[in-house]
Amino acid sequence: MSEILVVMTKQVSLLLGFLLFWAVSAQAQSDAVVALKSAKSIYVKSSSVLVGRSVIEEKLQKRAEFSQMNLVITRDEAVADIILEVHHDVLTKYVYTAVDSKRNIVVASGKLSSLGGTVAGKVAKKFLKQVMQARQS
Repeated sequence: MSEILVVMTKQVSLLLGFLLFWAVSAQAQSDAVVALKSAKSIYVKSSSVLVGRSVIEEKLQKRAEFSQMNLVITRDEAVADIILEVHHDVLTKYVYTAVDSKRNIVVASGKLSSLGGTVAGKVAKKFLKQVMQARQS
């Protein structure tokens, strides 16, 4: 009888753990959407020598979605709502990550190739698409 109780206790613990994980995950996704919906200013960082910050800023500002959403680029990281970081991964691969500066949570990310277009242009397009999707939800 006690063996059955131990097994049932473990199963209940696993179920509660899963439910807690699901609730935390759902909250994190909700926080990311809220951050993307309310963001106004973006600070751009690039660790890549080949893809400079100013080029990414220019590509963002040239996209129609950027002005439609009333976004601005800031050079002051302390006042930015979103910090957009771009890193060179391997060979022709690049990774970008957008972080909500107030909550320090990742709100958008992606991986892309430098083949068939500019990295800065692809980052701008993919990131702004994610922001638009969040704002339409």
